[in-house]
Amino acid sequence: MMETKTFKVPNMTCNGCVSTVRGELEGIPGVEVLDINKVAQLVTVQWNQPASWNSIEHALTQIEYAPAEA
Repeated sequence: MMETKTFKVPNMTCNGCVSTVRGELEGIPGVEVLDINKVAQLVTVQWNQPASWNSIEHALTQIEYAPAEA
């Protein structure tokens, strides 16, 4: 079952940040990036197995773009 989540990434302040976050998320098997709003610092992703929210959160934390609840 596909899951969707929108979350805030407080460190995402420039286009380079957006590219980094998008690249990291797209590198996780099962994750689809639906939308990234740089101004609002919001990211919406959809995922299926083998991805999980834990794997998404971990990947972003590793690159210092830790998600916060939106």
